[in-house]
Amino acid sequence: MKRKILWILPVIAILLASCGGAPRETEERTSADEVTISETEQAFLNNLASLCGQSFLGREVYMQEGRESWADKVMVMHVTVCEDTHVHIPFHMDEDTSRTWMFLAEDGRLRFRHDHRYPDGTPEEQTLYGGYADGTGTAFKQHFPADDYTIELLVDTLNRQWNVVLSEDMTNFSYQLQYHGEIVFRADFDLTNPL
Repeated sequence: MKRKILWILPVIAILLASCGGAPRETEERTSADEVTISETEQAFLNNLASLCGQSFLGREVYMQEGRESWADKVMVMHVTVCEDTHVHIPFHMDEDTSRTWMFLAEDGRLRFRHDHRYPDGTPEEQTLYGGYADGTGTAFKQHFPADDYTIELLVDTLNRQWNVVLSEDMTNFSYQLQYHGEIVFRADFDLTNPL
């Protein structure tokens, strides 16, 4: 029995030595890549971050017929958290402060999420939905088709997509929701006149 153990131990040592270093390097590379997004997506995130600490008034520009209009709501976006890897923008409608738009460098891609919370800070049942940038955007415009989590959460058959568009002169921010390739809601925010 001792002989068998003595023979197996060097084999195990050789196997561990031959594969021990490579996975660690791969893991380090993977974790570093988790926050690295494309230059275009980083430029978009930087453009959002350039608005940090400011709040802007918005309005409904379009609502598809048959949907509840928000034209009478006072809309304000607050650019509050601005880091290299994430920007958070609470979006308020009248007294409703439940929504925050989150732009995140995640898994090597730019992700857009909607964080919905109750007044006490606990998450709502439908929260953190959104999607990853589809790779066709620019430093001023990104498209976020619904991800698998969102499709499951919202039981989504609408081919939902969010477009977030900054005018190239940085005077306007537009939030757009599409179903099946058609815009169903759009709100624009005037960036020329911070509150």
